[in-house]
Amino acid sequence: MLIVYTGNGKGKTSACVGQALRAMGQGMTVAFGQFMKRDNQSGEQRVLKRLLGSFFFAGGEGFFRHEKDRARHRAAALNTLAWGKNMLPGADMLVLDETLYALDAALLTKGEVENLAEASGMPGRHLVLSGRNAPDWLIRVADIVTELREIKHPCHDGVIAAPGIEF
Repeated sequence: MLIVYTGNGKGKTSACVGQALRAMGQGMTVAFGQFMKRDNQSGEQRVLKRLLGSFFFAGGEGFFRHEKDRARHRAAALNTLAWGKNMLPGADMLVLDETLYALDAALLTKGEVENLAEASGMPGRHLVLSGRNAPDWLIRVADIVTELREIKHPCHDGVIAAPGIEF
């Protein structure tokens, strides 16, 4: 199954973590990768590392903000993608958080994401992708698409990100 969590609201990574925990609770092997977050940057990473060991990978360089950093971010995205493909044979579920961020920023190509989806399309294997701006082609081929929509967030009032809430 191909599952997509998208939208401008908070909770896409949390949904991915919840999906991974649910699968693990059913005895499934889960691999969980993150495209944009650097290692040891957020609370969920610490827990996922303990639970998954080498089946967890945070390969990001942080958020892509400047064109001068494109090559470095593209290399990190390709490294994370390669990690994910290498994990496919041993995982019932592959979760790749922030894939759509990397795709929207052209750090990944449509073809690369399509190839990943095709490679994961075996019976009993599940691929979970997240990020803002899910393209129409991905929504069409996905089995489940959930859109998280922001209604209210304190960051618009200048409140800084809170540990345990945003990271």
